[in-house]
Amino acid sequence: MILTLFSAVLLAFVVIAILWAIGAYNKLVKLRNRFKNAFSQIDVQLKRRYDLIPNLVETAKGYMSHERETLEAVISARNSAQSAVSQAAANPDNADAIKSLLGAETVLSGAMTKFMALAEAYPDLKANQNMMQLTEELTTTENKVAFARQAYNDSVMEYNTSRETFPTLLIANNMGFKEATLFEIEDQSEKEAPKVSFN
Repeated sequence: MILTLFSAVLLAFVVIAILWAIGAYNKLVKLRNRFKNAFSQIDVQLKRRYDLIPNLVETAKGYMSHERETLEAVISARNSAQSAVSQAAANPDNADAIKSLLGAETVLSGAMTKFMALAEAYPDLKANQNMMQLTEELTTTENKVAFARQAYNDSVMEYNTSRETFPTLLIANNMGFKEATLFEIEDQSEKEAPKVSFN
């Protein structure tokens, strides 16, 4: 009788443990799929930005013929970032691919900042209708990238928190759920608030 009761309790414990493990595994899969989907939203917006940049550079070429080095740097950085986003999109839970993309995005942001600063020195370029439209589209796209990045980072945070908490970490470690990488800003100038002066 005692042995049967002990066997029943042990069996119930094993069944509960198995059900918990299945639930934890399924939750991790759901969270991983959520952050991968969130990354695909970043991918869409980045590709839109990469499509706008050559048009912007082509429009500026006629006005900024002496700035050939800057224009080539923008296109080169854009091509590197485009290649990096393709690799990251193929596997958003690959930390190296995300880090490579972040590095390429930092270089592209620096090149674009320099390009836009130089464009300010050309009043005819600033007044060009095509340039104004492309700049507006680029600004809108940058805002969409920022929103998509925030959604992705929120999903990554939820996934990483779930995979790092006990006892779920036992399932995560044994089933290959790797830590996801946040899409963080590398460029320190982007983190700083703009300085406003009323003098």
